[in-house]
Amino acid sequence: MHLDCTRISQSNSDFFIQHDLGFLCICESWIPFGDTSSLLELIPPGCSCFNIPRSRGRGGGLVVVFKSSFPCKQLTPTMSFSSFELCLFELCISPRLLVVLIYRPPKTDSNFLNDFCDLVADCILKYDYVLFFGDFNIHICCPDNVLAKGFFNLLESFNLTQWVSSPTHARGHTLDLVISYGLPITNLVTLPPVFSDHSPILCDVTLPCPVPVCEAPATRFRALDAETISKFVDCMSVRLETFNPDPSNVDHYSQHFDVLCNQVLDVVAPLKLCKSRPRREPWLSDVTRACRRACRSSERKWKKDGLQVSRELFRASLVAYQDAVRAARMAYFADIIETNSNNPKILFKTLNSVLVYQEPSTMSPTAAGNSEAFHKFFVDKVSGIRAVISGNSVDPVPVPPSPPTLSSLNTVSYSELSKLVARQKPSGSPLDVLPPRLWKAAFPCLGPSLGQIINGSLSTGVVPAALKAAVIRPTLKKPGADVSVIENYRPISTLPFTSKLLEKVVYQQLVSHLADSDLFEVFQSGFRSGHSTESALLRVLNDIYLSLDQGTSVLLLLLDLTAAFDTVDHAILLDRLERWVGIKGSALDWFRSYLQNRTFCVKLGDVFSSWEGLRWGVPQGSILGPLLFAIYLLPLGSIFRKHGLSFHLYADDCQIYSPLCQEKGHSIQSFVSCVNEVKSWLMSNYLHLNEGKTELIVFHPNSRNVDRYADLGPLSPYSKPVVTSLGVKLDVGLKFDAHINSVIRSSFFHLRRLAKIKHMLSRAHLERVLHAFVISRLDYCNSLYAGLCQSTLRRLQVVQNSAARFLTGTRKRDHISPVLASLHWLPISYRSQFKILVFVYHFFQGGAPPYLATLLNRHSPSRALRSSDQGLLAVPRSRCRTRGDRAFSVLAPLLWNQLPPSVRLSPSLPVFKNHLKTHLLRLAFPEHV
Repeated sequence: MHLDCTRISQSNSDFFIQHDLGFLCICESWIPFGDTSSLLELIPPGCSCFNIPRSRGRGGGLVVVFKSSFPCKQLTPTMSFSSFELCLFELCISPRLLVVLIYRPPKTDSNFLNDFCDLVADCILKYDYVLFFGDFNIHICCPDNVLAKGFFNLLESFNLTQWVSSPTHARGHTLDLVISYGLPITNLVTLPPVFSDHSPILCDVTLPCPVPVCEAPATRFRALDAETISKFVDCMSVRLETFNPDPSNVDHYSQHFDVLCNQVLDVVAPLKLCKSRPRREPWLSDVTRACRRACRSSERKWKKDGLQVSRELFRASLVAYQDAVRAARMAYFADIIETNSNNPKILFKTLNSVLVYQEPSTMSPTAAGNSEAFHKFFVDKVSGIRAVISGNSVDPVPVPPSPPTLSSLNTVSYSELSKLVARQKPSGSPLDVLPPRLWKAAFPCLGPSLGQIINGSLSTGVVPAALKAAVIRPTLKKPGADVSVIENYRPISTLPFTSKLLEKVVYQQLVSHLADSDLFEVFQSGFRSGHSTESALLRVLNDIYLSLDQGTSVLLLLLDLTAAFDTVDHAILLDRLERWVGIKGSALDWFRSYLQNRTFCVKLGDVFSSWEGLRWGVPQGSILGPLLFAIYLLPLGSIFRKHGLSFHLYADDCQIYSPLCQEKGHSIQSFVSCVNEVKSWLMSNYLHLNEGKTELIVFHPNSRNVDRYADLGPLSPYSKPVVTSLGVKLDVGLKFDAHINSVIRSSFFHLRRLAKIKHMLSRAHLERVLHAFVISRLDYCNSLYAGLCQSTLRRLQVVQNSAARFLTGTRKRDHISPVLASLHWLPISYRSQFKILVFVYHFFQGGAPPYLATLLNRHSPSRALRSSDQGLLAVPRSRCRTRGDRAFSVLAPLLWNQLPPSVRLSPSLPVFKNHLKTHLLRLAFPEHV
């Protein structure tokens, strides 16, 4: 409960007893140092209190009264704040709860938001549950209040919830707030002012309870260790000497090979039933177990004889055991981090296993009906979409001239296949006869037979039936979605390991054919070397910034397709491959075999659904599926160009944008005409536009033009103030507030979790994990942050500063610049410059995406100058600092030309990155580098 008193009196004690409060948080207590009589008058029987008087002057002061039955401990702030008074105390329960009482004087202080941001960052890094009470003196009831806007933006950044919605002051404003992190607030009541002109606030806080750990069901597994693998290789080598099925029938050969592998595996590693047991620490070894036995033995001896010498022996053995566990644990995590430093998925899974964090990904498979329900839902969803679409066999887009042909697929050599297997991720399917890691470990023995299957498939144009069976794993579309709602899941196919190898071989040849023949859509950034979501967004935003710089509003439409991969028509896809891509002969036969007669089932836990034929679609989770879908969409580019609209594709993500300029024929009507033709094309190709998730946003050159295009006609239902494009949230002002809030939330979530295992990791490995979970989030598409105001970037800088202090153990009072310099971490603003300059270097080396390369022009002086051979770029002119100056075509040349020649003329990319980072570090930390 929170109370703003202005002065303490006996009535406060009566109020505490009358409402049977557990806690009473008081602002403006006006109790000076040494005034114990006022405190004695305030504290009811059986209660205690914390008192924080104002250090100087009259007024102010904070008091917390609480029942003595609550185990509370007052904390000393790690830093001092000039903009507000602060009282911190911890409720020592499990898990711990931090309570923060704040009083901010009415006088405006420009440092408040920065101070409060630092306080919140420090609190949520150490605690999973935090409560903030106090008189903030911010008019949050006034939406146009600048301080209120910044305050709410800060709350959203840290995922804090503010619960007070009614006035708390006699003049009708909401000044006293209740804010929580990770906790729900219930029964919040604002009472009429009693003790001052502020209203008392009553509320209930539900304390967190430990989540029970559910017992896992029994599973069947094979015990595979080094000795078992060695036995498998020896036995398989003997059996392969007499293994001679007809290699020309690749399907028959594959079936017999699977049977042989299964027979040998049943001999050396038969399936065993593993019952659920309490989870064992994975780092325990024979050495640690021996130390534990010695420790328990010495403990029993001491308890039996009670001698001092036995006690000392027990203490020594206990220390030895603890040291052994600590060393084994650090070695365990070091091995995982060293092996999977570039695989955040494995690191995240390992972190979850240590923290016993059970994030539900699918509904509980307690009954076989769940898998059948998912099976029926996925089948009915696609059938329903196909039923409402009147597909048209006549494609409205004319076919381009005959492209170069690819008539056959090349076979692979043993050495090429060996490299492919070594690089392939060890992920497979429940249908795998051999686990992927066994394929890798036993490849010298299995390689020739595997090559026979893959090369037989490539040469005959036949894909074995066993490689076309997929097991569907339902996966939540969005984190935090309701796991009990079946519509919140998407079907992800898990395919056999050998199927992925075969697809990888074909994928490499198909990509090479598309690139060599210039058949890729120029504005398709998926599946292309040197292209990324960041390069795609750089081009899109460059065009938008330039249009805004010319005083023109811009319309951006993000199309969303329902179950796009699952409704692809096989006949149309094969026609695209033949007429648009030039796939002929046995190569086309292979793709036809790949698409036809595919089957799938759904697996939840150990329960499989019935099998179903896959009549349409390309499998999500496969290697070829996304690329085939991109080929399926090739005609779309012709429609956009016909209407003069700009567009960009990334796999199935499609965005259309255009300036709204009547003089150039770019109007809402022309945009609507293009969208209607796109809808018609989608229907003729059995693709369904999701009207509910398709988003539109209008960017305006300034706030005065916001209502200029208020009437969007048929596009009005799609209009949103914030849209998400390739993982980046775009707002109408292009300030990236919503996106930065999301980055801050996720970063502190992972920082808080890493704090729980920090003691298990060495500093070097902790830094790697920090880069995987936190710094990577700060770096995702960070080139888009260039040109943002410093107040916006500072919020991201708080995350990096917290990560640096977390890694080094630096106190909050110590200056952060020496810490960042010692870690060689560039600040946020310089990191964005670094990324942009790397794109420019790729341009000079010929590796930049064509759509970015066309934005840059080499500097060509009108007469011979010494600067003509310095690798400079021409800098276009722009009008507005917040618009045109942020465009890649303007900002990139400007930053590039400011580099020293020794950096610009670096001979290779690694050398350039090294020189560039050193240069930027000197600019960022001139006194420390």
